[in-house]
Amino acid sequence: MNQATFASSSPRRIRQSNAVATLNALHHFGPLSRAELARHMGVNRSSAGNIVLELVEAGLVREVPESDFTNSAGQPRAGRPGILVEIVPEAVFFIGVEIGVEHMTCVEINLAGKIIRSATNRFEGHNSDPEEAVRVAIDQAFSEVGKERLTRCQGLGITVPGQMDQNGFIHVAPILGWRNLDLTALTRSVLPAEIPIGAENDGNAFGIGITYSQPEAANGVTFFMVIETGVGGGIVIDGKLFRGGNGLAGEVGHLKTRNPTYRNLEQAFGRDRILSSYRQFNPQADLDAFLGDVRDRVPQAVQLAEEWATLFAFAVVQISRLIDPNRIVVGGSVAELYPLVAARVDAHIRNLQAETFPIPEIVFHESAAYGSAFGAACIMHQRFMSLDNQMFNRDAVSGADTFEA
Repeated sequence: MNQATFASSSPRRIRQSNAVATLNALHHFGPLSRAELARHMGVNRSSAGNIVLELVEAGLVREVPESDFTNSAGQPRAGRPGILVEIVPEAVFFIGVEIGVEHMTCVEINLAGKIIRSATNRFEGHNSDPEEAVRVAIDQAFSEVGKERLTRCQGLGITVPGQMDQNGFIHVAPILGWRNLDLTALTRSVLPAEIPIGAENDGNAFGIGITYSQPEAANGVTFFMVIETGVGGGIVIDGKLFRGGNGLAGEVGHLKTRNPTYRNLEQAFGRDRILSSYRQFNPQADLDAFLGDVRDRVPQAVQLAEEWATLFAFAVVQISRLIDPNRIVVGGSVAELYPLVAARVDAHIRNLQAETFPIPEIVFHESAAYGSAFGAACIMHQRFMSLDNQMFNRDAVSGADTFEA
């Protein structure tokens, strides 16, 4: 697809669109010559050169000798050496923060979309005070960002386990004990600087992060499931997040179970249920101890893992009947149990699933430790690489002739 196809008759708007397309081409394909950029964008080489010049002046891209790079076989690029254009990774950065129930995770990524810093700290999120939680999250996010770097932060994404709309208004986050809260506005009131802000559900953020980090978006329907104390989910269709009519698509944790003991799936196979059940056998056990006992085939741990496999299979079948996914990607600390019981899950799914419904591929993703926070940072990176970026709209407001970094 031509990345520079934007319907507009305004020369300024076309120039802004081409700048966005240039950054996206360099992000997806790596260093390119001006001729290669022109082909990707569908413009002539002179126009591509003018766009590159403006982005160089803004400090977002730079010229590099072609001899610094090799082809996919590790050999120098063929042909006469020339000059390539690449993104300046350190030009700007983006921060993603996950406010969880047992932890807070912070991830910082650069303009190339690469993680340059991550940290996870303990946090008691049950019935926490929202303002205090956000303040702690902001302190963690910017603890290693000096004043000289603060101006280069072009986005803060924040994610929580709760039902929220696309503007960051939380209807309910039952595990945190939050209701009717404008998370975006609260975060803005706490931030020490004018930085673009985005807020997202943790399941959606997890899905966005995994999708964003892939070289090519997976075709079809992918369901991303985060299993922590709660169970969240996000639906991605052909690389794009599907939010539903009210931004609540993918809330699989609220599906009812057949077991009268648990009202929904979140209560049935989340972290709290596993630990409360296993501590009847081993009062000091944490999740790592439980997973270790499953690997060591401790009978009580194996029995609980079998129950979890049954409930997880039930969830997969319900998801399959509702949205017919091609694949289900699971993450989160509790999801580490899945590889240990994958064969049992498959057997239960085959027993429950009607023959007319295909069985989706189930994949455990190892970025569980920072998946949602990374996705939150990616949301802000994605916004920067679009016409929503005020840097590219600024000259439309102020009349300036060039972009400002």
